[in-house]
Amino acid sequence: MPVVLDSPAAVRRAAMDLLARREHGRVELGRKLRLRGAPAELIEPALDRLAEEGLLSDARYLESYVRMRANAGYGPLRIREELSQRGLSREAIEQALRDSGFDWNVQLYDVWQRKFGELPGDQRERARQGRFLSYRGYSLEMVGRLLRGGSFD
Repeated sequence: MPVVLDSPAAVRRAAMDLLARREHGRVELGRKLRLRGAPAELIEPALDRLAEEGLLSDARYLESYVRMRANAGYGPLRIREELSQRGLSREAIEQALRDSGFDWNVQLYDVWQRKFGELPGDQRERARQGRFLSYRGYSLEMVGRLLRGGSFD
């Protein structure tokens, strides 16, 4: 039986259940609560209270998301786009990417090494590797430098 989110306590409980599973951004959590049937006039106060109590933090969510996606082999362009789609501000996203401590060139090399392991022998293979790495969120400049066998210095 679906839970009825018609009181502040029910909305808070649903939000806490979602936050117990993983970090959420404010916009994402609000969207999920709306999808579960919570009225807008109950969502905002609940989110404000969670943020005041330190249980809801966009900064913590950004840090967690960047770490998770970078560890999965995704680059800054893809991560930036995914976070933008989740309703986070450009400034906050850029700050989180800067503060992440990831060396994106090393990340790119590791992803390339695991997937391919050797420089492309012909133009077709170069294009295939380039498409894969671009899709993963690495800039064309970084990918080109890697596939030409250049250094990242």
